[in-house]
Amino acid sequence: MMLRFVLRSLLLPALLYCAAGLVASYFVWHGVNGQRGLKAGEEYAERLAALEREHAGLVAERKQWERRIALLRGDVIDADMLDEQARVTLGRIHRNEVVILAPQLGRREEEK
Repeated sequence: MMLRFVLRSLLLPALLYCAAGLVASYFVWHGVNGQRGLKAGEEYAERLAALEREHAGLVAERKQWERRIALLRGDVIDADMLDEQARVTLGRIHRNEVVILAPQLGRREEEK
């Protein structure tokens, strides 16, 4: 009888504390490592920063292209730009000319 009382008074609270600790540790672990946890938030922030850098690069590239297109459009056409585009498109040069082609603006490092 006394043994039963001791087991009930000591073991039952210990089991309840262990169960509560397991439940709490489950939620804490998922709060840190889960799909929407703290580590996932840090990964999302890093991905967002990388995408913002890529966006800034693409915006700069777009501005360069818009500037080049503006030279070929409108009332005044830049003769040098028109001559360069015609030679690149047609692939023709004079016999005594030397052509040095610079890398195209549209190419990115991944495509090379």
